[in-house]
Amino acid sequence: MGFRAVIITVSDRGARGEREDLSGPEIARMLAGVGMEIAGRRIVPDEKELIRRALLEGSDVEDADLIVTTGGTGVSPRDVTPEATREVIEKEIPGMAEAMRHQSSSLTPHAMLSRAVAGIRGRTLIINLPGSPKGARENLGVLLPALPHAIEKIRGDQRECAS
Repeated sequence: MGFRAVIITVSDRGARGEREDLSGPEIARMLAGVGMEIAGRRIVPDEKELIRRALLEGSDVEDADLIVTTGGTGVSPRDVTPEATREVIEKEIPGMAEAMRHQSSSLTPHAMLSRAVAGIRGRTLIINLPGSPKGARENLGVLLPALPHAIEKIRGDQRECAS
């Protein structure tokens, strides 16, 4: 694939070192498995400004093709990843979030509680995934086939889209 990815785990306990990050490594494994370079991984607490800064750094400083967040997409009071993401993206891609929720709904009724978003900042695709390794794996699996085409188009590919 030849693209660069940054993975941001959003977890208060993970940021304090009280919980091992299992989702970040799982996402890294899946992305590396399709040829993506993992350009960075970090853990931030469930603080909107810190999430926002991590997204801006990955997009504007590290020039990532893809930023994947894991965690903070539910309905708990501290779940603010979608809000932070919406503050930095310029275009939302609702179909990606809809596809993840649709697929996950066949596996668990809890999927309807996901508030994950996907969108574009500059030349970077940003996707929110659930915080559990299983949820992150299932949701990313839905999107993997579309990622190369999406990133190529975001990066300015002028070729016609095949039907």
